[in-house]
Amino acid sequence: MILRCFVALLLASLSAFAADSKSDTFTDPATAGPDYALQGEYAGEKTGAQVIALGNGKFHLVGWMGGLPGTSDELQKKVEADGMREGDSKVTFQAEGWKGSLDGKTLVGTNDEGRTYTLTKIHRTSPTTGAKAPPGAVALFDGSNADAWENGRVDGNGWLNCGVKSKRAFGDMTLHVEFRTPFQPTARGQGRGNSGVYLQDRYECQVLDSFGLKGENNECGGIYTIAAPRVNMCFPPLEWQTYDIDFTAAKFDASGNKTRNAIVTVKHNGVLIHDRVEIPKSTGGGAKETAEPGPIQLQNHGNPVVYRNIWVVEKK
Repeated sequence: MILRCFVALLLASLSAFAADSKSDTFTDPATAGPDYALQGEYAGEKTGAQVIALGNGKFHLVGWMGGLPGTSDELQKKVEADGMREGDSKVTFQAEGWKGSLDGKTLVGTNDEGRTYTLTKIHRTSPTTGAKAPPGAVALFDGSNADAWENGRVDGNGWLNCGVKSKRAFGDMTLHVEFRTPFQPTARGQGRGNSGVYLQDRYECQVLDSFGLKGENNECGGIYTIAAPRVNMCFPPLEWQTYDIDFTAAKFDASGNKTRNAIVTVKHNGVLIHDRVEIPKSTGGGAKETAEPGPIQLQNHGNPVVYRNIWVVEKK
């Protein structure tokens, strides 16, 4: 009887946890709440800040001199601060030598020297958003149907759900893909907007809500566990992002011995984050390396990441 009660309590606790986790996952900006409206990117004269929502009115701010990531080669991180929402429209921040506040449109910060910085909220868009497939390209998803994908499912917005593999296999190629991560403010690390674009079903270019983070090899833009991006170009969640990938497959001799590693160049939201990086092996969960071409996989990692406008140009 005691064991039965314990199991019942455990199952109830797990169900409550699952319900809470689900309730903290948002796929529509209109219903994402006041924290979503306040988080995002703020820019001023040679300054930039990324404000990350952490759930329950908590925020973290990363401030830069030189602009926002991807806008300058001389970017310097100058301040990190934690903040708390007051009401629905204001957040105050405090850090050693710095304090500030934002109202969702303007961020004002003052340092110990008395210098004040004023930044305005902006919404960046990748220059390759909506890029049209060139002549001869293989259109894998244009919003009309998911016929090019195994288990392909199109949602009510006309976007492709993750958890699919292309029916067609590819070797050397260039790939354009657009993706959007959900807003999961209380999730952390690999539980926050996790998916991945697998080249040949072997090599993963990570998809994750890494907005405002350091930019590791297991975060957005990373060649999973192999190479960190040069710069973390992750936009805030629920904003469309792009990968433009140039891929050269690994080469093998007649005996099946590898003679050259796979090579990848990646632009994330139009900014070069990997330049001819060698991939020495399949990444975590990837298929075994062989001379055969392989499909593109859009990984399902339990988060509602969606995709659109996917096309490939094969190299002959």
